Amino acid sequence: MTIIWLTLLMVFIFSYTARYFAVPLPHNPIPVRPNRLLVAAVCFVIVMVAGLRKNIGDTFFYMHAYALKNFTWATIATEKDVGFNLFQMLLKQISEDPQILIFVTALITNVLIVVVMHRYARLFELAMYVYITSGAFIVSMNGIRQYMAAALLFAATAYLLNGSWKKYMVVVAFASVFHMSALILIPLFFIVRREAWTGMTFGLLAAGVLIVGLFNQFSDLLFSALSETQYGEYKEFNEGGANIIRVGFYMMPLLVAYWGREKLRMLFSDIDVIVNLSLIGSFFMLISTQNWIFARLAIYFNLYQILLTSWIVLAFRKKDQKLIYLCILVIYGIYFTYENMFVLGITYRSDFLNWFH
Repeated sequence: MTIIWLTLLMVFIFSYTARYFAVPLPHNPIPVRPNRLLVAAVCFVIVMVAGLRKNIGDTFFYMHAYALKNFTWATIATEKDVGFNLFQMLLKQISEDPQILIFVTALITNVLIVVVMHRYARLFELAMYVYITSGAFIVSMNGIRQYMAAALLFAATAYLLNGSWKKYMVVVAFASVFHMSALILIPLFFIVRREAWTGMTFGLLAAGVLIVGLFNQFSDLLFSALSETQYGEYKEFNEGGANIIRVGFYMMPLLVAYWGREKLRMLFSDIDVIVNLSLIGSFFMLISTQNWIFARLAIYFNLYQILLTSWIVLAFRKKDQKLIYLCILVIYGIYFTYENMFVLGITYRSDFLNWFH
């Protein structure tokens, strides 16, 4: 964990300094743009740590498969998620070393995430701090294919906010060749672009609670519908539910956003879209308390929950904002320690960044 702690420290320092030396944008909904050179430093640190790892989650299996498989047009055409296999075939033309797969996926995923955060996060350093301490950074090193698809969709946030549905659907289609579950964003594009905290909002939360209470019936119906797809196999997936504390942390920014909804709308006119996406992620996280596999769908939305967290400090009175800011740092820092050291027991290994092993 030493290298992860150092990553957190360096990322926070660089991102805080990037906001300190921000460029003013007086006619923009986000009035400042963090210093690009320091944002690049944030990217460099995150990409190097994520890209040079050799463990965490599914990393070993991705590296093992890359080393053993012979990617050809014939084999690619018969396997799921064609885009990811084509991507690996192209990488094989450069190097047989599976580290290239880990590095390039980390590069694409994290650069896209940081670029969008630097553009839309009000407190850039808080967004990057929560990206790491909420566990999202660790998850990005586990579900490699899906998180890369999520990052591609996150990169299309501008299309989502301004209603450019044709451009957004092109990105969704492209992301789906890496992980087909990205297609879930097609109908949601038209759902989230409306006012938050309406009947739909509370109906969605009520539906989540109802599904938790009737989970066996719900799962039987869902997996029967998916039985002929590549996701039918998840019917036998049984590794328990998501940690309720993790779900609570996921929903916490929404509670603050509801309390300060009018002020947040004055600060950022598109905040309702961010809130609605965060809410849908909370819906999946709530269901995931019964079966962890539903947390996989929340991956597409947790980046917006992080984005929302970077705004909620401003929902408070100016004299209280420093205290709220500090509370977020402390609470997420404690959660990060608890989740990764005591629950998951995360260790970081690398053949390159091995000074602290």
